[in-house]
Amino acid sequence: MKNVILFASGGGSNVQAILDYFSGNNKVHFPLIVCNKAQAGVLDIAEREGIDFLLIDRTTFKSEVFLDNLEAYDADLLVLAGFLWKIPTFLIKAYDRKIINIHPSLLPKYGGKGMYGSHVHQAVIENKEVESGITIHLVNEEYDKGTILLQKKVEVLGYDTPETLANKIHVLEHEWFSQVIESLI
Repeated sequence: MKNVILFASGGGSNVQAILDYFSGNNKVHFPLIVCNKAQAGVLDIAEREGIDFLLIDRTTFKSEVFLDNLEAYDADLLVLAGFLWKIPTFLIKAYDRKIINIHPSLLPKYGGKGMYGSHVHQAVIENKEVESGITIHLVNEEYDKGTILLQKKVEVLGYDTPETLANKIHVLEHEWFSQVIESLI
């Protein structure tokens, strides 16, 4: 059995899609959800699904004590499913090539600090891009610069808004993120 720890900061739609995809799969276990926002919807998902959760603050997250907390769950893979904090170097070293992230653009475009969610979609539309998409990548010490594992594209239409583009991106995220996780474990 492979243990996968999920990290999220928001509503948890990607977390829910992952849990639904692996429902009934006895080869994958999700023992913990890590979250950095007390009001995040992903905590409701953790409670409903009977998954332990760890609510963290920046001090804890940047401390090696956080690593001890994770090691107790014997994680094979860490999945950033809408988690907005940069991962500390000690964690990247401890889980070398075992941390993945999903980003709502075709990296290297529209990546880096501050480029998440609607900020990305707004920039894509303002720059009159004809396509956008998702990138699933390994996490390294730089924002959105790790080895790309998968990219999927969607057409950006002249009438798209950040909201309509976000909806298209969510469809891709929910379809492909779990498949990449499955291929890695």
